[in-house]
Amino acid sequence: MSESIDVIGRLRKMPAEAGDPVIYTIAVGDTRIPLNELIGRPLRFDFDGIIRCIHCDRTTKKSFNQGFCYPCFRKLAACDSCIMNPEKCHYHLGTCREPEWGETHCMVEHVVYLANSSGLKVGITRASQVPTRWIDQGAVDAIPMVRVATRYIAGLVEVACKAHVADRTNWRAMLKGDIPELSLPDERQRILGLIAGDLEALRETHGQGSIREVDEQGLALSYPVETWPAKIKTHNLDKTPEVEGVLEGIKGQYLILDTGVINIRKFTGYEVRFRVMAS
Repeated sequence: MSESIDVIGRLRKMPAEAGDPVIYTIAVGDTRIPLNELIGRPLRFDFDGIIRCIHCDRTTKKSFNQGFCYPCFRKLAACDSCIMNPEKCHYHLGTCREPEWGETHCMVEHVVYLANSSGLKVGITRASQVPTRWIDQGAVDAIPMVRVATRYIAGLVEVACKAHVADRTNWRAMLKGDIPELSLPDERQRILGLIAGDLEALRETHGQGSIREVDEQGLALSYPVETWPAKIKTHNLDKTPEVEGVLEGIKGQYLILDTGVINIRKFTGYEVRFRVMAS
């Protein structure tokens, strides 16, 4: 793609699919633009000061939870605290904000996995979100460890794992591309050995079929990056509404520009003008 691009609309989370490397698209309003082929070209974002809730479309002065207005943030199950801390799920107590949403998003099979994004970490995701979740985190390798019946149980397994392994990605290290080599199959066996007692206790409470250890293959992922940044500088549309630079790579939900990095997911719902000059 060598022609110029000039579109206006709300930013959305960047769609991505596994490939060698990962294949990215940027979504601006109803327009979808392939990104991989834009590497090496200058991009520009101009934020017009308008933010619209990605759920109800109302204008909001501030974005909450990456794209929601405050009323939606307060009422939607997708914004409840148990999304970040699934072990606090309260669906079984009858207090879920949106029980139907909980049925389709939480009361379904989840995967507890190990990933190497900035080093070893544990995480959980709906089975249907593999490998999307791994790509969003910028993992270079990921492997399923157990499959469980619900998000709540996944959260309890993750808590057991967190006594032995991190559950957060160091996003700055992830973007520098200096990731240690790890054998995830070996790490899986090590962690499963350490939490064997925890898993058995959870099975006694939730049923023997609620947690299933798996011996599935992992997935190696590569990203379209020409130049890794030596120092991480971030762009913030709230502080600097005009952002431009040459696209040098894409990883996770970040665009790596020669002028700094920008987390597209953070600015979901922001109205922008997105431009690429003809080459």
